[in-house]
Amino acid sequence: MEDVIVVAMVFGTGMVAIIAFSPIGRAIANAIGRKGGGAPAPELGAAVDDLADRVEALQRQVSELAERQDFAERLLARAREKGLPAGGSS
Repeated sequence: MEDVIVVAMVFGTGMVAIIAFSPIGRAIANAIGRKGGGAPAPELGAAVDDLADRVEALQRQVSELAERQDFAERLLARAREKGLPAGGSS
């Protein structure tokens, strides 16, 4: 009798696993997740806002660095045009 119970448990566990990882199981999980609440948690919203602020700051820094690089390239081009020796060696 115990063998039958063990076989039934193994079979039942296998069936649950197959259903859980199938598209039907994913659809059920999505439906359960939507019932839990559609609005994100306040902490999540604050984290997203913080990340958006960081991205904007990084974009400003990249823009500033691009402007500095352009300026340095213009100075080097002028120096080459005038025939000035390259600096850096002492």
